[in-house]
Amino acid sequence: MQVVEVPSPPRRTRNAAATRAHILAVAQTEFVAHGLSGARMDRIAETCAVNKNLLYHYFGSKEDLYLAVIEGIWAGLRANQRDEELLALLPEQAMRRLVTNTFDHFVATPELIRLMSVENIHNARHLRRSTMVKPLYGNLLDTLQKILKRGQSEGIFRRKVDVIDLYLSISGLAYFFLSNQHTLSWLLDRPLVTPRRVAARRRHVADMVLAYLVHPQPEGQDVPAAQSGERRQG
Repeated sequence: MQVVEVPSPPRRTRNAAATRAHILAVAQTEFVAHGLSGARMDRIAETCAVNKNLLYHYFGSKEDLYLAVIEGIWAGLRANQRDEELLALLPEQAMRRLVTNTFDHFVATPELIRLMSVENIHNARHLRRSTMVKPLYGNLLDTLQKILKRGQSEGIFRRKVDVIDLYLSISGLAYFFLSNQHTLSWLLDRPLVTPRRVAARRRHVADMVLAYLVHPQPEGQDVPAAQSGERRQG
């Protein structure tokens, strides 16, 4: 009698990259909703339909998973700023595009706003462990500096501009509007995040930055605040 060997069922193979990406997406929602302290690995595992041990296999700890989420969001911000495309534009166009790209990413990624706030509560303790986020910012400042210098050499942009101050203004003008939207909407009796208001704010932020760079006060003509007050009193 011939024995017929029955083939074993095919083994299910896990797509490690897809599983990791899914865990990161679910973890991002968990950290945004509950912060680092309130987030639970059990909930993340249950939502992902995986064993909790798999989370630790991929990421080591809750803190490491949180850091991976932060790094992914920052990497997305930088990718959205599209350095190569910016450097191919004329200086004024490039600066406006960088400002609006930054604003658009903040609008499209409210998770970034929330997690930046969470990490500031923790005094950037976890972000300091990252080996990738700071280089991303270094590349951003290099791009911003190149655009700025090209505009200055062509007589378009004002001179004596600190690139870090400039970036803080670009980021702050976009970030504050969104991070404080709920309190400000109530205080000002105006819904701030309607499509029309967001579009108007986007133009305003870009116009503010370009007005500072393209239409400067003549060199040496800035009046110190103290002197300005003395003149008004006199």
